[in-house]
Amino acid sequence: MTHPGRVEVLRGEQLTLEVLPEVGASVLNLRAASGRPVLRPVELGSVETSSQCASFTLIPFSNRVRDAKFVFGGREIVLRPNTKDGLAQHGDVRNRPWHAERVGDTHLRCTFDSRDFADVNWPWAFTAGIEYRLHGPHLDMTLTLTNEDTSDMPAGMGLHPYFARVQPDLPGVDPTLAVGAELIYDTDERVLTVGAARELRPDEDYRAPTPVGSREINTTYTAWDGVARLDWGARALTLTADNVYSHLVVFTAPDGSLALEPVSHATDAFNLAAQGVPGVDLRVLSPGQTLAGTVRLTLDGNW
Repeated sequence: MTHPGRVEVLRGEQLTLEVLPEVGASVLNLRAASGRPVLRPVELGSVETSSQCASFTLIPFSNRVRDAKFVFGGREIVLRPNTKDGLAQHGDVRNRPWHAERVGDTHLRCTFDSRDFADVNWPWAFTAGIEYRLHGPHLDMTLTLTNEDTSDMPAGMGLHPYFARVQPDLPGVDPTLAVGAELIYDTDERVLTVGAARELRPDEDYRAPTPVGSREINTTYTAWDGVARLDWGARALTLTADNVYSHLVVFTAPDGSLALEPVSHATDAFNLAAQGVPGVDLRVLSPGQTLAGTVRLTLDGNW
């Protein structure tokens, strides 16, 4: 990718959103009316792929697929690895151009059709959409994924927002994190799930607000109530997800930001489901069927 293309800007009363349709309809920046960053701040010139953006979309699956292959419907599905350790990761829409339609000053609709690309890393035809809406202190992000093929399709989706932990006017303040989840997954050296979810240990439990501090986290929670919250004292931010997002990935990124990723299934759910592991929430879409859900970000306090 040589240039991230045009920037679509939505301006509401309390939030300003910048979106890059040519880079997977990813979020470049989300800022409060004061200019303070809500998601990690990004300079347009630094964007080479969606990995440098503030948030990107995970479709038609989220996170990692072991060895880039799985069995579904009695046949082996082989994908192209896109990581150094031989995995397929984060689907195949986040670095492709999407069509964008301005519905209004505070509403952007973006769509994607896999049939427009001969090299999509997925053997089923699908369409996808994301709608961004600003209203008051809220940003709503609505994802859809539709099976456009003639046979059943395994499916998943999610969002990968990076939140700015450091607030420029609150030096040294690390926010507390609250996640209403009761279970967690163990993973191997490639951060692949190795079995069914288990109960939390005390150092993994964020049901009561707790600072992340110096912990390095890269894990998936489930039995989640769909709510996560960051609180700096002077201000707070709440993420609320529809029930389809049954899992939450929490990741302390190397740049100091915190990723809170609502997703519809466990990491490597395609292989885990084939092994009979319960609770991984692999979805199967019949031809014409759609998976859909909204994630809301809400500002509280002095932004």
